[in-house]
Amino acid sequence: MRHFEAIRSHVGAVHKLRQNEPYVISFDLELPDGRHQGIYLAELEDADGQRFLRVSTPVGPLAGLDARRCLRFNWEQRTGYLAEADLDGSPYLHLCENRPYDYLDERELQRIIEELGATGDQLEQVVNGSADAL
Repeated sequence: MRHFEAIRSHVGAVHKLRQNEPYVISFDLELPDGRHQGIYLAELEDADGQRFLRVSTPVGPLAGLDARRCLRFNWEQRTGYLAEADLDGSPYLHLCENRPYDYLDERELQRIIEELGATGDQLEQVVNGSADAL
């Protein structure tokens, strides 16, 4: 998987896309117990022109969250991190992971999606209670 179109083709064959734009796609990942988690994939490029795939999932509204707990979570992670991004015009906490295309194949992409989706859902339950809002 060396480019975003290969990602789109693979993910679109497995999941029903909610958002399908040139460099951003999204879908709902089905989880156990009837839960679901929104997953977003986007292409990024660094200053040297190397392309990355960002996989992210919203966790909950940023308002009222303790930034120190978020930074502590980031410190403890081997992969993935928490970040802030707008969702429908409001600041939201997102769980993210960036990967260079050079190291992505279909199996690794699916592993990242499943891991981020499950972890994002667990964090969402901590932040929002048991509600399945995202």
